[in-house]
Amino acid sequence: MKSRLKNLAFLLCLFYAASCFSIDREALSITKYDLNAQIDPEQHRLGVRGKITLRNDSASAQKNAVLQISSSLDWRVIKAGGKPVQYLTQTLTSDIDHTGALSEAIVTLPQAVEPHGSIELEIGYEGVIVLDATRLTRIGAPESEANISDWDQIGIKFTALRGAGYVAWYPIVTDVANLSEDNSLSDVLARWKAREVGSRMHLSVDVSQDAFSLLGKDSALPTLLFNGVLCQITESEHRSVVADCAVQPLRLDTPAIVIADYKVLERKSVEVRYLPGHNVAATDFADAAEKIAPLVSEWFGAQRERAKTAELPIIDAAPFESGALLLTPFANSDSKLAGLSAAHQLTHASFLSFRPWIEEGLAHFAQALYLEQQKGKPAALDYMSAHRTALNEIEKTTSRAQSADEAKDSLVNTTNEELYRSKAMCVWWMLRDMVGDAVLKKVIAAYRPEQDKDPSYVQRLLSAQTERDLEWFFDDWVYRDRGLPDFKVESVFARKTLNNSYMLTVTVDNLGAAGAEVPVIIKFAGGEMMKRLEVHARDKATTRIETPGAPQEIRVNDGSVPESDVTNNTFKVEAPAN
Repeated sequence: MKSRLKNLAFLLCLFYAASCFSIDREALSITKYDLNAQIDPEQHRLGVRGKITLRNDSASAQKNAVLQISSSLDWRVIKAGGKPVQYLTQTLTSDIDHTGALSEAIVTLPQAVEPHGSIELEIGYEGVIVLDATRLTRIGAPESEANISDWDQIGIKFTALRGAGYVAWYPIVTDVANLSEDNSLSDVLARWKAREVGSRMHLSVDVSQDAFSLLGKDSALPTLLFNGVLCQITESEHRSVVADCAVQPLRLDTPAIVIADYKVLERKSVEVRYLPGHNVAATDFADAAEKIAPLVSEWFGAQRERAKTAELPIIDAAPFESGALLLTPFANSDSKLAGLSAAHQLTHASFLSFRPWIEEGLAHFAQALYLEQQKGKPAALDYMSAHRTALNEIEKTTSRAQSADEAKDSLVNTTNEELYRSKAMCVWWMLRDMVGDAVLKKVIAAYRPEQDKDPSYVQRLLSAQTERDLEWFFDDWVYRDRGLPDFKVESVFARKTLNNSYMLTVTVDNLGAAGAEVPVIIKFAGGEMMKRLEVHARDKATTRIETPGAPQEIRVNDGSVPESDVTNNTFKVEAPAN
């Protein structure tokens, strides 16, 4: 009998193993979460019960569903229509969770879900969430560095749970992600976010308050933030705090829970939550945000919501942003960086797009605007120059053997953060130089995320405000990844005029595969002047410039256009014959 049971179990394992290989893990998306989370900080425990709604996004009926949570959590119950369903659990290696693995349930649904159809499941799972950076240490990261990157945990004095990509504390449905493979994690996350943008999550949280009593008798109720929104305390008893977190639509941001004994500093544009003793740093951040708010409003409109900043108690912790919420350490913080952080955060509080190159590109563009306002244009160009180093490294390792590769890595499709943050920032700056502040502000004001249905939406908004044809620019920089330009001053011809000025004919060669409008700076005896020149990919352009003094040097590009080689940008001008 025992032998028959063992054989049966073995056959079942083989059946489910075969199913695992055939299951499309990205066929279903979760469109609705209604979860109750019980958190015990002293025991580091998380217990979740609730309902989720799955939608079939594939072209065929799906009889099986895959549900994933952190490997430190265990599935306890899965039901459909109030009745338990059959499911098999397994540990799946995946770096989408800080443990480097997921607890995966392969569920046999009571009936197949047709394309575009949905099914509601009741779920329950529980376990512990402690500091764990396994996914980083196993690829060689020193433990000390790994722990300040993957700092998620449930703890007595501080609880922070970021979502997919950090900790799968809520169910997800994703393919395997591997940090040791280039862009694997970012690609998987990008596909997951694209499928679940617009999904809605309602969360209620029951926090055991026994642990919080250790903070001291004067401690207030713990602050509980979900996606940057303060959760309303609906009930407070001796042993627990029950909070209701309003329904939040999922965006490109990662849903996050933060619980700590915060003090709060409120200003018109920002709300800062800080730990005892760090009120000076909190005030510095709030002051910086208030000073920057008018600039951000001028460019991106009135704030849709108040920006929120919450302190991380880990001194060297890597900051994290989720929409208008910023989690960052205050101890040993550099007050000079507060302005940059505030500019980025306030932009997210004012402007929304579901396209990363727009959402993140504009937030970084705002940082450059802030530096320009505070310290002048050279400071802004220096800031962008620091980002161009990473772009050049990407350029060296990118292969564009086919046009399909150019489209895959384009700004509208990329999952590479360096591209949709740094390169996108430069694109917005170049657009500003080409069309002017007034036009670009009108374009940003006219932008509506719900109307952004195709990649050409921004180009069409620009066309409505200017007569310039910018199809070539968007094709080189946004719709396709053509790499970077490489400008060279090919020749300069100078002659003295009858009125003792100098007429220069300057030819610029673009050796790169992307075109741009680039500034040409002429240095002459007594000063310098600048003229802009549109130079298309692998092409030349010529301009004529009159200077009041003898020309000495011609330089193409002031740093506003990213390019692959800046060593050939300068041309020394020989003294022209009289």
